[in-house]
Amino acid sequence: MDLSERVILVTGGASGLGAATGRALVAEGAAVVLADIDGARGEALAAQIVAEDGRASFVRTDVTDEESVAAAIAEAVRLHGGLHGVVGCAGIGLAEKTVGKNGPHSLPAFRRVIEINLIGTFNVIRLAAARMATQEPMASGERGVIICTASIAAFDGQIGQAAYAASKAGIVGMTLPIARDLARSGIRVMTIAPGLFDTPLLQGLPEEVRTVLGARVPFPSRLGDPAEFASLALHILRNEMLNGEVIRLDGALRMPPS
Repeated sequence: MDLSERVILVTGGASGLGAATGRALVAEGAAVVLADIDGARGEALAAQIVAEDGRASFVRTDVTDEESVAAAIAEAVRLHGGLHGVVGCAGIGLAEKTVGKNGPHSLPAFRRVIEINLIGTFNVIRLAAARMATQEPMASGERGVIICTASIAAFDGQIGQAAYAASKAGIVGMTLPIARDLARSGIRVMTIAPGLFDTPLLQGLPEEVRTVLGARVPFPSRLGDPAEFASLALHILRNEMLNGEVIRLDGALRMPPS
């Protein structure tokens, strides 16, 4: 896919991996719709990109809500004329043991993580794919690309990550069947499974803790830069043979139990 003049929806686009991806896409000539629950950050980032002569807009979006996601897709089409790609970065984390000092794991908390990370991802996929399938194909026959974000926790879940690991493993598990479902429509589906990245979740930790975490990575021994995630996302969008696969982006890290 030639990114110039294409329209890409980025969920979780107000900060972290999503914000870095949105900026990278705009730098390549794409129009970006930033979709996020955080209205203040999203509006500010979109305004900043526009001020720098990029094409971006923000739509406050709850990925678990059908009408909310449909509105974000409709806004992309209205403002920019179509929808050629999705990079799904929306998600939350949770640390809670199956049985802890206060008893069993909270069931509502487990449901919330699954609802946002897994069901929210699928909600975006199904609605975006339905829109893409109606578009005229590009010269290669491709109509769109969907990139999901899992985590190495899908494979190396740590103590206290039952809910988070389950949600991300679900994304990994549905990547291939959805890619097969959508192949006839010329829509590719890929998943990136990042390791430890320097996102707002980790930026709140003390610097010494961040240093220790980065040192766990075999090479390079540091936290990942969101721009490196964005670089991989852009490569996936461009490379038509990448389909139905999960790519670990982790510097060869394999997470210990805790």
